[in-house]
Amino acid sequence: MSQTPEALDKTKASPRRERPVIAIDGPAGAGKSTLAAHLARRFGFLNLETGAMYRALALKAIEHDLSFDEEAPLLELAAYTRIKLEPQIEGNRVLLDGSDVSRRIRDTDVTAAASRVSVHPRLRAWMVEQQRALGASGGVVMEGRDIGTAVFPDAEVKIFLDASPEVRGDRRYRQVTPKPDVDPKPESPQERAAQQAILKDLKERDERDRNRVESPLKPAPDAVILDSTAMTLDEVLARAEKIVRSHLPE
Repeated sequence: MSQTPEALDKTKASPRRERPVIAIDGPAGAGKSTLAAHLARRFGFLNLETGAMYRALALKAIEHDLSFDEEAPLLELAAYTRIKLEPQIEGNRVLLDGSDVSRRIRDTDVTAAASRVSVHPRLRAWMVEQQRALGASGGVVMEGRDIGTAVFPDAEVKIFLDASPEVRGDRRYRQVTPKPDVDPKPESPQERAAQQAILKDLKERDERDRNRVESPLKPAPDAVILDSTAMTLDEVLARAEKIVRSHLPE
């Protein structure tokens, strides 16, 4: 939901929470889920993966054979949809109308659908209300596309995690098609084609996310931008921990 200057001023003037909100935003494939899960464990916070909420709604749209490009039917669907996140040690358990869909929402058809569903302004406004309710008391790590700009513009810690599309595409490819660390076989034409397809999908999602009318993907003015293109996972985690500590009270 877009914030007016007056609303932002009011938000900034609100009492500080007893425990902070850590907002992690960034494009698809940047590693937000991995970072959020790590920070939640490290600082004893709850990890609320808001992107899973969009994927859960997208899954329901798939099951009801709805168009991802028509907002009104999706809003009607959302009105009788219950999405619940149950933080677990290994990650969130996602319940859609009481059913565990944690695995299903990771499938490529659902993630692609979620990107298209999330562009609708009124649907995003509905989702923002749900997300704010989940994190209202603080002590949470929330990751998504607009946590620091729309959901919690008053978050105590904001990190915008980014990387080049090529690096993100390679990471996503390795995630869905794991290979041994030492593989003497050269990549086959099929593997190269799969990599190119993933990269194409990421760039298309970037285009939609960055240019949508409602809450476009962009760093909050006070976010710390963490570009992981040339960093190892350990370096990213260590840097993020340092950022969090620098924003927390002694």
